[in-house]
Amino acid sequence: MPAYCKGKTGEVVNIAINHYVTASCEIDEQRRVTVRYETEMPTGCGLGTSGAMNVALIAAISPSDEHPSAIAEKAFQFEAVLGNTGGRQDQWASAFGGIQHLRFEHESVHRTELNPSAEFCTWIEHHLLLFDTGLPHVSGDLHKSVWKRFKEGDGEITSGLEVLRLAGQFMHGAVVDEDSTAFTEAMRLVMKGVDLLNPALHEPFRSVLDSLQNTGRLTAWKAMGAGGGGVVGVLRSSNSSPESIVQDLEDAGWKHLPWAIDSSGITRDVVLNHG
Repeated sequence: MPAYCKGKTGEVVNIAINHYVTASCEIDEQRRVTVRYETEMPTGCGLGTSGAMNVALIAAISPSDEHPSAIAEKAFQFEAVLGNTGGRQDQWASAFGGIQHLRFEHESVHRTELNPSAEFCTWIEHHLLLFDTGLPHVSGDLHKSVWKRFKEGDGEITSGLEVLRLAGQFMHGAVVDEDSTAFTEAMRLVMKGVDLLNPALHEPFRSVLDSLQNTGRLTAWKAMGAGGGGVVGVLRSSNSSPESIVQDLEDAGWKHLPWAIDSSGITRDVVLNHG
C-alpha cells in the first residue's frame, strides 16, 4: 500500500500461476481498433485477476518492445485513476511471472527474481493447495477501516503491518534457502499479521480450516490476496495426502483449483495481415 511504503519498505513474495488473462488488439484496413480480453478466473477472488487483466490490456495496446515493468506501472496507474488504492504487487507478478521478491519503497519497485530448484518448486505446488470457497470477496470495507486506523496511528494496526512485512522478508529467505519449514513459518506469520489487522478478514474460513489445522493435517493457511473472501490457500502437512485434503474441503462445498508455477509473465504475439 502506498500509504505504508512512504515510511517503510513493503515486502512481498509473489508466485505467478498457470491461470491466464488473454487480451487482443486488432486494427482493420480502415485503422479501426478492436480490443478484447477475457479471464479464466473471476475477479475479486484474491488471485490478482484484476491486476492481470489490466496488465494484459496495456500489453495489448503497447508497442511490442515495451518492457514488462513499464507495462506493470501503466496498469497500476490506470487502476489508480479508476480509484483503486491498492499496491503494485499484482501487476508486477503477472507482468514478469515466476516467483519474485518485491520490495516497495515510496513509488519505486525493487524486483528480485527467485529461481529455486525444480524439486523445491514441486514441493510448493504439491503442498500449497488452492480452493475457491464461493464466499463473497468483502474485504473492501474491512480494508478501509484498517487504513483509517493506520492513519490515526493505531498501534495494533502498525504491529500487524510490521508482522506482514517481516513475513515477506522471511518468505524471501525461505525460498532462497529452499527451506520448507521456514516457508511454513512465513505463512503462519501472515496469519498472525492478518489477525492483528482484523480477525474478520480470515473469519469466513475458520469454521472449515481450524479443525484440520488443530489435528495437524494443515500447517498454515491464508486467504489469497488481501483476504476477506474468494480463494484460500492451504499448506498441508507431509503426513496428509493432497487427495484427503481435497476431499474434505470439497465436502465442505469448496472447489479445488489445480495450479502450477508459470514463469513466462507477459507473452505477446504480433500478427500482420496484408490482405
